[in-house]
Amino acid sequence: MLQLDHISVIAPSLAEGVAHVRTCLDIDVPFGRQHQDMGTHNHLLRLGGTVYLEIVALDPDAQSPVRARWFGLDDGKTVTADWDAGRRLRGWVARTDAMDEVLASREDIFGRKVALPWENSSFDFAIPDDGSLPLDGAAPSIIDRRGKERSMANIADLGARLMSFSLQHPEATSISELYRTLDIDHPPTIVQGSDLRYRAQIKTQSGLRVLS
Repeated sequence: MLQLDHISVIAPSLAEGVAHVRTCLDIDVPFGRQHQDMGTHNHLLRLGGTVYLEIVALDPDAQSPVRARWFGLDDGKTVTADWDAGRRLRGWVARTDAMDEVLASREDIFGRKVALPWENSSFDFAIPDDGSLPLDGAAPSIIDRRGKERSMANIADLGARLMSFSLQHPEATSISELYRTLDIDHPPTIVQGSDLRYRAQIKTQSGLRVLS
């Protein structure tokens, strides 16, 4: 079974990502960490339980990684085009304890298992060879923490709680069927629409807000 691990705002820069979330949620999301092996960095916010929000962007000060970055972040033109079109909450990550089983016959969707960090790896992440989002983000990225719970100690809890999460997609029926075959616990609600768009309702100290 797959479970929602986190939702992802994929930004042209961290500053733009943080500003967007501030506008949507009236929350300044604190810095999270640098991903040395991926050449990216993020800001993180708890959303209740072990679910969290990640704002992720290419780190301009990092060395280029030895392989394509995750979340499609090597394709700056597409990241910017999605951003300008208002597609800013761009995807989500699902947690599994059986990465090999999930990827069996599905590497064309999710990519191959990558052990991270390169030295003393502690988790596995599925990444297509070109670094793109699975099915342009309609399918989740897959993480396997090797039986360990995600430590929330270093993720700020500012009272935000995820209340609902939905995906609009022009092929809603086929995406729903994919989610069914993956046995996803509490997947995004899928609705028919003209293009791919995520929407999250988040309860904050200033009321119910929408992140998209």
